[in-house]
Amino acid sequence: MKKILFAAILLLATTFVFAQKPTTLKIVYFHSERRCPTCISIEDNTKKTLDTYFASQLKDGTITLQVLNVGEDKNLKMVEKYEADGSSLFLTKVSGTKETTTDFTNFAFSYSRNQSDKFIAGLKAEIEKKIK
Repeated sequence: MKKILFAAILLLATTFVFAQKPTTLKIVYFHSERRCPTCISIEDNTKKTLDTYFASQLKDGTITLQVLNVGEDKNLKMVEKYEADGSSLFLTKVSGTKETTTDFTNFAFSYSRNQSDKFIAGLKAEIEKKIK
C-alpha cells in the first residue's frame, strides 16, 4: 500500500514539474515622450479592445499589457529587445520557452485614429489567433 501511495505522489509531482505552461500573450506598446493624436489613439484603442473582449484573460494573466516610454532608462532592455523606436505595438505569444512576436505597428498607425472600428476588429482577430 505504501508503494502505491508513493508512486501516486511521485506521478503527481512529475506532472507538476513537467507540465507545460499555458500559452500567454504579451502586448507591449511603446511611446515617445511627445505623443501625437494617433499615438494616443493606439494606446486607447488597444486598452478598449482588451477591456471589451479580453477582460477575463487580462484578469487571469493570460494576456498582459505594458505601456512603456522609449525614452526612460528603466525601459532600455525592452526597447532593445523589441528594437522599438518611438511609437510601436508588439504582440508576443509565449508558449513554454518559445516566444513569437508580431509587429503590429503599421496596422496600428493605418487604422487606429481614423478607422478605430477596423483597428479594434483587426487587433481582436490577431489576439484570438494567438491565444488559441
